[in-house]
Amino acid sequence: MDTIVSAGRVLLGPAGHHITDGAVVIHNGVITDVGPRKDIEARTPRGITSLAYPHGTLLPGLIDTHVHLALDAGPDPVSALDEVDDTALSSAMAQRATQLLDVGITTARDLGDRNGLVFRLRNDIASGRLVGPRILAAGTPVTAPGGHCWFFGGEADGADAIRATVRRNVERGADVIKVMATGGGITKGGPPIWAAQFTAAELDIVVEEARRAGLPVAAHAHGTPGIAAAVAAGVNTIEHCTWIARDGFDIREDLISTMAANGIAVCPAASPDWRGFAQRFGPERADIMFGTLRRMREQGVRLIAGTDAGVSRAVFNDFVSSLEFFEHIGCTPAEIIDLATSGAAQALGIRHITGALQPGLDADLLVVNGNPLNDLQALRSIRLVLRGGRPRVPER
Repeated sequence: MDTIVSAGRVLLGPAGHHITDGAVVIHNGVITDVGPRKDIEARTPRGITSLAYPHGTLLPGLIDTHVHLALDAGPDPVSALDEVDDTALSSAMAQRATQLLDVGITTARDLGDRNGLVFRLRNDIASGRLVGPRILAAGTPVTAPGGHCWFFGGEADGADAIRATVRRNVERGADVIKVMATGGGITKGGPPIWAAQFTAAELDIVVEEARRAGLPVAAHAHGTPGIAAAVAAGVNTIEHCTWIARDGFDIREDLISTMAANGIAVCPAASPDWRGFAQRFGPERADIMFGTLRRMREQGVRLIAGTDAGVSRAVFNDFVSSLEFFEHIGCTPAEIIDLATSGAAQALGIRHITGALQPGLDADLLVVNGNPLNDLQALRSIRLVLRGGRPRVPER
C-alpha cells in the first residue's frame, strides 16, 4: 500500500536543510519520492493513503548507537540480569525495544547480550512478529577472563579463544563485533576502568576476524592504552573514549588526529542521566572529559549519539536527554539531528539503508510537533513513528 506523509516542515539534512510544506511517498516500506507537497500530490495517483501534519516536522528516524536491551536500567542491572531466566529476559527485551521505538528511535545498536537472545528479537522485529526498531546486534562482547561484562559469556584468553568468540558471534548472525578493550564501571571486581584488557596484537585479531566476515568493530575503551590499541587496530567506533588514566586523564592529541583522519567515530554513550553522572564523577573532572569531547568534535572526529540504555539510570525512553549532552558541548540542534540520523547511519555502515529522507531508503521516519531545528524539546512531542513504513502512534 502506498502512503503520503506530509508536514509543514520536512528535514532533508544535513546541516538543517529542509523544505516547507513537504511530503514523502512510501511504497512497500521504502521511500519513493520526496519534495514539496503540491508537487508530490500532482504526480501521485488519487486514492493513496494520506497522513497530514501541517503544523508538524517530518524527519528521519533517530538512531541510538549504544544500548543494552538485556539490562534493566535499575540500580543494579547486573544482579537483575543474573536473577532472570532467558524466557523472562526475552519478554523484557521486547518491551524495552518498544520503548525505544516510541521515542522515535527506528534503529538501535545493541552492544551486549546474553545467549544470543538479541538475535531472535532482531529477527522477530524484522519479520513483523514484534514491534520495535531495526536492531544491529553484537551478541556477546569479547572480554578478558573476569573482565568487563564477563557475565554475558564472552570471556576469551589468548588468540585462539578470541578468534573462537568472534566466530561464534558471526555464526549466530552478528551485525557488529563488540570488544571490551578496557575495564568498565558496572563489573564488580573487574579490572579498573582505565586498564587495558587486551594487547594491541589481540585487538588486531578481533578486527581481522570481523573484517573476514565483513563486519565492523565497536571497541569499549575508557583508558588511553585501550583507546590507542583500538585506534591502531582500526576499529570502526570507540565507545565512551574518556581518556581516563590511573591518576586523572591522559589525552593524546596524536590519537585524536588519527581518529579524525581514519574516520573512527566516537560514541560518548552519554546516559540520559549525564548531568547526574557529572555530579557523581566530580564537576571538575566532568568538565575535562566533556571539554575533550568538544575539542575532538572541533578537530573533525565524528561523534554519534548513544544512550548506554540498560545500565543504571540509563533508561530506554529518554533519548532527548542524551541528545542534550551534545548541546552542552556546543553542537547546534541541526548538528545534533545529523549525528543522531545521517551521521550515525554513516558511522554504522547503514547509510544506504536509513538515516535520511531519500528515495530508495527505508521509510524510517517520525513526525513531531514544533521545530527541532530551533528547540530539541520538539523531539519529545511525537505524533507518528514509521519503521520500514509500518506506522506507530506512541502512547501518551
